[in-house]
Amino acid sequence: MTTEPTATSGTPSHLPSDLPSDTAPTGIPDALDRLLAALELREVDGWGPRGEDDLWRGDSVPGPGRRVYGGQVLAQALLACGRTVTDDRLPHSLHAYFLREGALESPIDFAVERLRDGRSFSARRTHAIQGGRPILSLTASFQVDQPGYEHAVPAPEGVPAPEDVPSAIETLRDLDHPAARFWSHESAFDLRHVGGSVYLGPDPDPSPTQQVWVRARHEIASDDLLLHRALLAFACDQMMLEPVLRQAGRSWLDVGSSVPMASLDHAMWFHRDARADDWLLYVQESPGAQGGRGLGMSRVYDRGGALVATIAQEGMIRLPA
Repeated sequence: MTTEPTATSGTPSHLPSDLPSDTAPTGIPDALDRLLAALELREVDGWGPRGEDDLWRGDSVPGPGRRVYGGQVLAQALLACGRTVTDDRLPHSLHAYFLREGALESPIDFAVERLRDGRSFSARRTHAIQGGRPILSLTASFQVDQPGYEHAVPAPEGVPAPEDVPSAIETLRDLDHPAARFWSHESAFDLRHVGGSVYLGPDPDPSPTQQVWVRARHEIASDDLLLHRALLAFACDQMMLEPVLRQAGRSWLDVGSSVPMASLDHAMWFHRDARADDWLLYVQESPGAQGGRGLGMSRVYDRGGALVATIAQEGMIRLPA
């Protein structure tokens, strides 16, 4: 579902001063503000369609290809589950399947089952439902904050700082192409590919690995840690399968024409708190591709080098043999 042929008045102290301008015309919310509004789910009275305990409803923002973006539904589903959990428990993992394409013009209902509430962990399951049919199924686990043994693969050394890496916003800003206009003007996040992106052409030295700096386009006023984890889920879905394209010697210009591509399933493990409006480094690889499917994996580090999340996604990517 990821890509099926498909202003603030100042910079806060925790953000660098190089944030790209995302100023919208007066009175019109910018891309990030529109996303944050879509993530404000409304609780609906009554039971879910299958007898679920809670029912929430959300709207959509346009994604690439003018359809519901899979990362949006993923983020909303996580928020719906998290809003039913008490004791400040935060998600430590989620597993989701993208089932159908969503329509922009209709709201999406999130029916939540409260599977278990233990002393340390809570489990929730939700289906994102549109037109009476599920478009995504997600299970998430939440945990009370607890101390314990810590270990993490260290962040790679020698990675250029995000300020020294070209932004996709600037690279694509002046191109007269619908996808370029979306990523430069309508995307809620700033993406900076170390060593160059594959937006406009293939990597001259194909590799199954890449590194990408990612940050929201301006400050997010909320300190809601659940919201920031949901935004992390939203942001990652747009690039999880890029290492497959890069290794295959293809670019985003191929997607939708000669290369149909769509997310199938998605898993995330949250290790530490992180803000979506601080720079995060995605260290990505594709372990393999076969059977018309490709697998992408990411380790996500904050700017200080702490591992904050691990992500895996398999997608349909129909490359010729």
